[in-house]
Amino acid sequence: MALQSGLGGHLTIDLGALVRNWRALDKVSAGALTGAVIKADAYGTGIVPAAKTLYAAGARFFFTATVDEAIAVRAVLQDAHIFVLNGLYPGAANLYVRQNLMPVLSSTSMLEEWLAKCVERNEAYPAALHFDTGMNRLGFRLNEAAVVAEQIERLGFAPQMIMSHLACADLPNHEKNRTQLALFQSIISRFPGIPASLANSAGVMGGRDYHFQMVRPGVALYGGRAVIGRTNPMAHVVTLHAPILQVKEARTGESVGYGAGITLSRETRLAIVGIGYADGFFRSLSSSTGRKGGAVAIRGHICPVVGRVSMDQIAVDITELGGDLPVPGEGVEILGPTIGVDDVADAAGTIGYEVLTSLKGRYTRSYLGEIES
Repeated sequence: MALQSGLGGHLTIDLGALVRNWRALDKVSAGALTGAVIKADAYGTGIVPAAKTLYAAGARFFFTATVDEAIAVRAVLQDAHIFVLNGLYPGAANLYVRQNLMPVLSSTSMLEEWLAKCVERNEAYPAALHFDTGMNRLGFRLNEAAVVAEQIERLGFAPQMIMSHLACADLPNHEKNRTQLALFQSIISRFPGIPASLANSAGVMGGRDYHFQMVRPGVALYGGRAVIGRTNPMAHVVTLHAPILQVKEARTGESVGYGAGITLSRETRLAIVGIGYADGFFRSLSSSTGRKGGAVAIRGHICPVVGRVSMDQIAVDITELGGDLPVPGEGVEILGPTIGVDDVADAAGTIGYEVLTSLKGRYTRSYLGEIES
């Protein structure tokens, strides 16, 4: 791939693939509403174009982590239903009301502040209630359910949704999934008639028992693997190329990169590529003598990273390409159809979520197939 002007990395987001992924998940969750988790800048793809595209595809319920994210979405989607997963920030109820945002209430203090605002304005502003069924992050404790139910019933407040979050859905046979499902069912029995939501991306794929009235896919929308040990059925959304800066010969016995952690065992051709950890190419993708690191693709061929990843550059072994050598300015596939998000994650010892949300580097961005709302 020839990069624009040959001046730097290029990140392409295929919004058509994003739509296909949402529609595929919507089909799987038939009978439940399919929301869209767009936190962390829509997993690195750009929260505004992603939200507009998903809305045009049919999504109406969106989940952000922070208020700032929610406000950015509200500015372009006036009638979307937007939940703030981090809940109600102290003293910020008026902001949520003005922006028509729904906090996901997860503590007694959040609930009391929100209900006080409703009483003050004599209006039942919508919100969700989040119960902790075993993850020990945000959420009401199970033994608070009766008190919460009594409190909202006394004030005539009907939450928009009862929620919880699965801790081990990426491992479908994990016993904790069934335990959390049973606990969640016991919670929602205290709130008859209120819609419920439990399933993340992996939960959507885990079976209809987890779907309830709404599902909340995240990483699968953006092409990431949701379930460990299964072939990923989702279309890849992000493609990242970086330019070759130099092609050079290196001799047997020479070292490559900081720390001289790898010594070449043969005459080697190297391509020096203009990407590094400042661009989200993890330092853990480095290789050393006896340790395999990450890889890139050049003209469809896998080429391993040689030596340590530095801030701005990596070296890759292109010896196996033979005599048809790439040239400076030619693009190297960092992410795409040959090197998937989860291929990079596996090599780096992390997860696809981190790969996607680290796409904040020095790239030119472009979007394919954007759908205007």
